Amino acid sequence: MVYEAKTVLLKNGREAVLRAPSQADAAALKDFMVRCYGETEFLTKYPEEFTITLQQEQAYLEKNIASSTEMMIICTVDGELAGNCQINFKTGLKAKHRASVSIALLKKFWGIGIGAAMLQELLAVAEKQGATQVELACLEGNQRALALYTKLGFTPVASLPNAYRLKDGTSLGEITMVKQLG
Repeated sequence: MVYEAKTVLLKNGREAVLRAPSQADAAALKDFMVRCYGETEFLTKYPEEFTITLQQEQAYLEKNIASSTEMMIICTVDGELAGNCQINFKTGLKAKHRASVSIALLKKFWGIGIGAAMLQELLAVAEKQGATQVELACLEGNQRALALYTKLGFTPVASLPNAYRLKDGTSLGEITMVKQLG
């Protein structure tokens, strides 16, 4: 599923371009994810766990672009990859009303409206595709993300305690949030 490019004005007055990724973005996306995993404890992996090859990233992008049930959006600011997000639609007869979303942003781009813009685009795609429920998971303690998701109408519905164990031995729970559409 391919996203039509769009330019959005950020809170700091700069412009961001939201667009579908291409094969040419594979290396930048691979590096981007390693950086994101290293910048926060609130993603599900450490940087050293993200071990896919460039060829695997290219194959993943090719599959995503050709998919009728998945879509990725990347965000660039002044040509720099700032964020990415993805929506995955369920396909079974009993669950095809559901979609799940995920998002990642480099820390230097937090708080300027990129996350909200990307998620609003995913929600619009979900509605257009006929989904009536959008779901996401957020790690406990990620107050910035929880505030954004709540602002966009997501409601916490479940919590899985001790879902992730950090290197220092502390644990973080995983909060499942849902937004009803239409």
